[in-house]
Amino acid sequence: MQFMMLIYSRARAEGMDPEKAQALMEAHWKFCDEARAKGILRQGAPLAPPAGAATIRRTEDQTTVTDGPYAETKEQLAGFYILECETLEEAIEWGKKIPTGLPGIPGALEVRAVREVPQRNPESARAGS
Repeated sequence: MQFMMLIYSRARAEGMDPEKAQALMEAHWKFCDEARAKGILRQGAPLAPPAGAATIRRTEDQTTVTDGPYAETKEQLAGFYILECETLEEAIEWGKKIPTGLPGIPGALEVRAVREVPQRNPESARAGS
């Protein structure tokens, strides 16, 4: 089963002291090396700063687009990993290894199972079009 690790942080490497930014990158590289060696790392990436984000909200009759991320919080979604784990407990143990903050910079990590989407039958897809 795949689990997405959503990393929330108050600071971004781009605005951080260069030594702290390097330490953070090295901590992520170490995590990636270990997860890759175990064969469970499927994907991962940092996200661009939230200033370039947009949020789309839809109701039955209206669509609005606003600048910035959805949540109004001090912590921002900073990046993600997707790991292949047998159980939520295993995913949590791996999640504990992901650097989510540095001294004086709090962070959080959300661990969530990725739902599997059933394959679409090509015949039913053609009938609907």
